[in-house]
Amino acid sequence: SHPSPSSYIEVKNCEESKMMSLIQPIALLSLAACAVAFQPIGLSSRRLSSSLGVSYLESLHQQVPQQTIAQPNAPAEVNGEQPSYIVDWHANIGFFDVDKLTHKGPRGTADWGTPGDATRPLANDGMLRSGSWWCSEGGWPSPNPKAHTEIFYVLSGHGCLGDEDGMKHYFGPGDTVIIPKGHKGRWDVFTPIHKIWAVNAHERIEDPSPVIRVQVDGYHTFAPQYLTQNNGYDPLYQSTYEGISSQTFYDVGPTKVGVWTCGQGSFSVVNGKKSFFHLLEGTLFVTDGSSGLARRCVAGDTVQLPQGWYGHIDVIEPAKKLWTTAE
Repeated sequence: SHPSPSSYIEVKNCEESKMMSLIQPIALLSLAACAVAFQPIGLSSRRLSSSLGVSYLESLHQQVPQQTIAQPNAPAEVNGEQPSYIVDWHANIGFFDVDKLTHKGPRGTADWGTPGDATRPLANDGMLRSGSWWCSEGGWPSPNPKAHTEIFYVLSGHGCLGDEDGMKHYFGPGDTVIIPKGHKGRWDVFTPIHKIWAVNAHERIEDPSPVIRVQVDGYHTFAPQYLTQNNGYDPLYQSTYEGISSQTFYDVGPTKVGVWTCGQGSFSVVNGKKSFFHLLEGTLFVTDGSSGLARRCVAGDTVQLPQGWYGHIDVIEPAKKLWTTAE
């Protein structure tokens, strides 16, 4: 005799129940294995090796002790020690937004307009300092000798610096301006100026000229045809890496200023100079060898580094930066 339809359904349900009891544990084990093996893309780019001999790029491919990189401008501790300079002395362009600067009010010596300025410091090691400055329209004389050598990069605005004998130096967005220690003259701000600056508070006036002059270098002078490929001595990092090209366009006493470019690649820094840089193009990582911390730097970022620092530079996208060293 044939089984009834109801008996057939009961047997089928029983078999399906047994199959599900076997499948569910297997599925759970598979999901667990996937969860362990899965790592979101980009997570490794936020970590780096704490081993001094391992660069950021190398750490992506090796099983080494790892440490999470602190977020920009956030306090961080390494083994209970003070935060690394790579944390404290790095700022993205948003750090210097005009509404985040400290306003100092109008200048009392103005002879036209109502120039009011604002500033925000980044780093100060007693000799080399850096930060940002903004000023509204107006002009004022500057008859006293400048107390330090200043280098600044113009983010926006237009102005003019006059020398003691009346020679004028106009500048605008993308220009690099150098005011040597001892300079006397005047300031004129035609449209609100926003700049990134570094100053070297060296001891003596190094320019022997009867009239100390401002120097202005336009962004077009940073083009590849004006740069020299590394021939064994990189003026910024003393690296022999062949992917580097550079130009030093100011070299007076203890202050040097230049432009530096590098293609994709990595190199070590053994005994870095006291330096400042403002990244103009590209993406790179700076790794502090003493703490294992690193910073991802993109166009618009500013970094100051101490004398004798060591670590690694990893260029992810071809980079160009304005730099100065203080010796």
